[in-house]
Amino acid sequence: MVVVPSKMGRLNKRALLDRLQIMGIASRAGLAKAIGLSQPTAGKIVDQLIETGVIEEVESSEADGENGDVKSAGKVGRPGRMLRLNRTPVRFLAIQLGVSETSLAALPLGVSGEDRWTLQIPTPNSTDEWQQQLQKASARLKHKQFWGVLVSVPGIIDENNGRVLFSPNLHWTEKTNLAEILQSIWNAPVILLQEERALALGHQAVQPGSDGFLLVDFGEGVGGTIVIGGKLYTNPLPLSGELGHTPVHGNKRHCGCGAVGCLETLASTRGLLQSFEENSGTNSWAAFEKQIAENGLPPWLTQTLDAAAVIIAGALNILGLRRLIVTGSLVDLPPVVIRHLAESISRGALWGRFGNVHVEGAPRRRIAGLVSVGIDRLVVPMTDLEVLKR
Repeated sequence: MVVVPSKMGRLNKRALLDRLQIMGIASRAGLAKAIGLSQPTAGKIVDQLIETGVIEEVESSEADGENGDVKSAGKVGRPGRMLRLNRTPVRFLAIQLGVSETSLAALPLGVSGEDRWTLQIPTPNSTDEWQQQLQKASARLKHKQFWGVLVSVPGIIDENNGRVLFSPNLHWTEKTNLAEILQSIWNAPVILLQEERALALGHQAVQPGSDGFLLVDFGEGVGGTIVIGGKLYTNPLPLSGELGHTPVHGNKRHCGCGAVGCLETLASTRGLLQSFEENSGTNSWAAFEKQIAENGLPPWLTQTLDAAAVIIAGALNILGLRRLIVTGSLVDLPPVVIRHLAESISRGALWGRFGNVHVEGAPRRRIAGLVSVGIDRLVVPMTDLEVLKR
């Protein structure tokens, strides 16, 4: 007879894992207090999670410098034992499906805040070629079995059913069952997550505590995601944060979505390089950075940043948010770029009249976001020994 844990038991496990993700490392007593459980109840859950390899115990001396609730410095006697998500065994395969490149990484549950992809392959223009590339990649990966395959995908994604509904820059994915392809290679559950949502979850996992923010990523496209109350904002329809497909007055460039004048054609990495080439005769990103560092913002870039700022400020006004996280190619440019964007947004956002609009450039933390989703959707059902051993 298989004993199925009660709903309350699963909720307590979920709460404990959520809190441990936020704290990074904690004592048993600290976790119990943080989630409002008795120490015996919390201890039982911890023992189960250790037995199934979800979390691990470390000496408190290993926790120095981390976000723990106990430090070993100045203490005498036997070192305390601390808890953290297990950083040793590989549990997930993370995949970033990009327009030009597909990246892969085999990951434990406990990951750092920075993206570190271990394998990159070109993203082709057809389903069959992509599947062939992935099959070759699987042979190069040391690990063959995973609790789940977690995929960051651009475009408009039906995450519940694992389908790409619309992808302006990768139209072939719209007719492809990506989950079916990945399951045929790795025989594991597959979760598809819209790429900006993965970035926002990663930022939230690494820097928790904010009531809400809008994350805007400038890369192969320009997309945004909303986090309110520590949770992703979700619509009944999988459509939100499509800032890059807002038209900019006077822009005549054609977009992959089928429209003309989208912000993405100006402010994406490709759009920026196109404008730089039109004004300088070269499309080198290094030369672009050098020009800004030496001469400041050229007029065309100022106009592009101001156009982006108008759209972003409008979104902040509608949402009532005052915090913006910027990731992607703009962060790689000299700091004057983010400063100008922030000043322009502050002029258009109502929060700028009453206080400060906080604009922060941050690294992409896609892997942390994908693992966070994997833990949320796969780990709690898998923490039962009967499931893990079958």
